[in-house]
Amino acid sequence: MGDKAYDSDPLDAALLEQGIEMIAPHRKNRKKKKTQDGRKLRRYKRRWKIERLFAWLQNFRRLVVRYEYKDENFLGMAQLGCIVILLRKCL
Repeated sequence: MGDKAYDSDPLDAALLEQGIEMIAPHRKNRKKKKTQDGRKLRRYKRRWKIERLFAWLQNFRRLVVRYEYKDENFLGMAQLGCIVILLRKCL
């Protein structure tokens, strides 16, 4: 998924060769025919939820600075941060 800056036919073709489907809204000034329908772009509209989660995780200094050297420890801290965010929103 990408924003309007990724609306490019050569980029779509290059990613499709690798088996990746690009989901990005078209620019307003697009001269060529549209290549995506509205069904795929519905997933793009829900992208803000993921970006909001990353913004909330930025409040945990341990994750931003990456004090944890081992991947397992960093993943554990990221999961703990998600749990804290979930508990704050539910309670």
